[in-house]
Amino acid sequence: MPHVPSLSLRDGTTIPQLGFGVWQVEDDVAETAVSQALADGYRLIDTAKIYGNEEGVGRAIAASGVAREDIYLTTKLWNKDHGRGNVRAAFEGSLERLGVDYVDLYLIHWPCPKDDLYIETYQAMIELRAEGRVKSIGVSNFLPYHLKRLIDETGDIPVVNQIELHPYHSRPDLRELHHRYEIATEAYSPLSSGHGLLDNEVVVAVAKEAGVTPAQAVLAWHLAIGNVVIPKSVTPERITQNLQAVDVELTEDQVAAVSALERAQSFGSNPDEVYIDLWG
Repeated sequence: MPHVPSLSLRDGTTIPQLGFGVWQVEDDVAETAVSQALADGYRLIDTAKIYGNEEGVGRAIAASGVAREDIYLTTKLWNKDHGRGNVRAAFEGSLERLGVDYVDLYLIHWPCPKDDLYIETYQAMIELRAEGRVKSIGVSNFLPYHLKRLIDETGDIPVVNQIELHPYHSRPDLRELHHRYEIATEAYSPLSSGHGLLDNEVVVAVAKEAGVTPAQAVLAWHLAIGNVVIPKSVTPERITQNLQAVDVELTEDQVAAVSALERAQSFGSNPDEVYIDLWG
């Protein structure tokens, strides 16, 4: 079973550096995939209310035989649950669906800046953390000015910002800001979600040199530059192979070659254009 390194977070907790994500995975499929992931040795599981698979994730955790304290469980507050009066009920709903009495990390899924509720939403999450219902709190899809305002107005610094990040969109400016505030960078869509990255000639060449798959090479790149990374797969062999990336060591030149693919090419939504009622 591969040894997954952990990163220390600014609140004194630690997070596994490579985990398992379940975005766009149906509930019953998520149960099967998470069951395998836990058996393979993954200990970070990342879900969200909007994914519609918290129950499947919870069933997999309950049946895994892995002690709850050995699993780092993340879920996220959905856009319609912004606002101080909505956060607690949304959180309790996630706990019930997951079948747990706490989560390790609770994130604001999107800032929804046009609705301007993310400050009071985060303040309500601070209260949940103080009660011990969640160990750590953070954000997702926050841009630099969202982060700065949040920190200035709440006096609290999120431990994590989970963002779209891959070699085509490596977010160097945002990662520098994270470093300044000691915020961990967590990468979703780390393999670019099927947009040709794994067929890129540079990635293929690096993978061949290292004797690994292109996906393993890209995941090793994420680890080398300090990201927490949460690849998704429902294919059994790929679930296993992705975890094995923790044993891949790229050279400095190989890391630099993959980093040079940066082209500021996002395949996701612009956080400034996401608002509470956008996706229902």
